[in-house]
Amino acid sequence: QVRVVDSGGGLVQSGSSLRLSCAASGFVSDTYAIGWFRQAPGKKREGVSCISSSDGSTYYSDSVKGRFTVSRENGKSTVYLQMNSLKPEDTAVYYCAADHLSSCYDMKAAFGYWGRGTQVTVSS
Repeated sequence: QVRVVDSGGGLVQSGSSLRLSCAASGFVSDTYAIGWFRQAPGKKREGVSCISSSDGSTYYSDSVKGRFTVSRENGKSTVYLQMNSLKPEDTAVYYCAADHLSSCYDMKAAFGYWGRGTQVTVSS
């Protein structure tokens, strides 16, 4: 059973930075993808960023490209989302998700394992 634990959210001012962490475990193979989704009140869930274990390829949504960076700790299934130049519109609950996927597939594939989410609030 894959277990996903996400953390690192908080309340920050516009222009600040935060780093989210995702500790995933229980994969039955070395091929998996770990992604970050977010959901703001009244809005649809959005795929923000993802990294693939097979080749290290990454995906970013247009809304965060150039400001967020996803990385994976070498040899481990721990993933970080470095969020810089945060904006009030980045305010949301951020969820880490994982699954045995060979690619991020632009985050359109189904992720079966989810963390509980961590709140990110950016004040203006």
